[in-house]
Amino acid sequence: MMNILFAASEAVPFIKTGGLADVVGSLPKEFDKKEYNIRVVLPNYTSIPREWRDQFRFLSHFYMDLNWRQQYVGIFEYKHEGITYYFLDNEYYFGGMMPYGRAYEDIEKFAFFSKAVLSSIPVIGFRPDIIHCHDWQTGLIPVFLDNFRYGDEFFRGIKTIMTIHNLRFQGIWDTKRVRDITGLPQYYFSPDKLEAYEDANYLKGGIVYSDWITTVSHSYAEEIQTPFYGERLDGLIRARSNNLTGIVNGIDYDEYNPETDKMIFKNYSVSNFRREKGKNKLALQKELGLKEDAKVMMIGIVSRLTDQKGFDLIDCIMDELCQDEVQIVALGTGEDKYENMLRHFAWKYPDKVSANIYYSEEMSHKIYASADAFLMPSLFEPCGLSQLMSLRYGTVPIVRQTGGLIDTVEAYNEYEKVGTGFGFMNYNAHEMLSIVRYAQSIYFDKKRQWNKIVERGMEEDFSWKNSALQYQELYEEL
Repeated sequence: MMNILFAASEAVPFIKTGGLADVVGSLPKEFDKKEYNIRVVLPNYTSIPREWRDQFRFLSHFYMDLNWRQQYVGIFEYKHEGITYYFLDNEYYFGGMMPYGRAYEDIEKFAFFSKAVLSSIPVIGFRPDIIHCHDWQTGLIPVFLDNFRYGDEFFRGIKTIMTIHNLRFQGIWDTKRVRDITGLPQYYFSPDKLEAYEDANYLKGGIVYSDWITTVSHSYAEEIQTPFYGERLDGLIRARSNNLTGIVNGIDYDEYNPETDKMIFKNYSVSNFRREKGKNKLALQKELGLKEDAKVMMIGIVSRLTDQKGFDLIDCIMDELCQDEVQIVALGTGEDKYENMLRHFAWKYPDKVSANIYYSEEMSHKIYASADAFLMPSLFEPCGLSQLMSLRYGTVPIVRQTGGLIDTVEAYNEYEKVGTGFGFMNYNAHEMLSIVRYAQSIYFDKKRQWNKIVERGMEEDFSWKNSALQYQELYEEL
């Protein structure tokens, strides 16, 4: 049996700020438990809801050197859906209302976490064959592991995988300060190791020292080797391209299931969506105070409101789009200018635009089930989960063809009668508007074709099983 330890800064159902938590919470459950003993280690944030924290079982504690400091490390354990989770405790680092805070605090917090993960392995009595590290917060684990190997036989032979969920976030801080925090020798702070553009870079350290690198889609793995998407690390990633794999994320097909979902107004399936799905739209229109009209085309948006997600394009053409026979239902929080932009258009077109500037899991499910189309015009998208949820609920994605959106949404071709959504290539507001209007023309004038697109999307399989098989192959290879 192979022992695998997932190390990450968040995981559902305990703590979530983004898609990383969905991956770490869902993927381990899909492996064959007879062949793989997969466990997960997380920080024991005080912001984890009490209902979970009260069930954690105290295992042990020890004190660890973090350069000139001695820091307490408590270890708690909890079994959830057949997976053992470890929570590393230190209230100084993991207190507060949110898992992440100011950058300089996070830099020290995740240096502590990375070293504590390795230091706790002998204490819990679980020696992994592979440590699977997720994003910059765990980037120092492969670096510390390299350092540990020199003095301790126990750590030799442990392999590491670094998964990049979003290359934009790298964990960058002043080299002198990071040296002081970590206590790592000067040797590690050179341009071919941790140092990048005169600062220390956690993710770069993870990329340099891990045995293998993965990203969350095949196309994103290609894109990050170019200057536009490479976030100044494209040269390093090209140099390590022989050890780079793209594996598309999945979603939990039990949680996102229109046949059984308790959060939506009316359940439906691929066999009866033509009759039943529209009832969700009418109910959501009523709930949000929009004009109740079964025929109008409802476009859903569930997203962080940021430049990365293409909201500058939406801002540019929103007035024009609102002249069409459409309704737009948006859910999410983010940059003030985009929150205010959506509020403005909801005020200007109260029958057509609903701006929900908050986040709610229940409302997101209602939008996936109720909308006819789902708009996702991202500047870049490592994988994206919203388009997978849309496909599952028979809501046709309209996406910019980048990263994981290329790999998961097949652009509709009316001549060959193939495709599961609509795509545009250039990052251009009017190119986006024209593809939205093309989708409208199919929706209104070629209903049979539209329903076939919906059907093909609902029949796609983006569950975690497929991804888990690819990770298994990678583990075996390592």
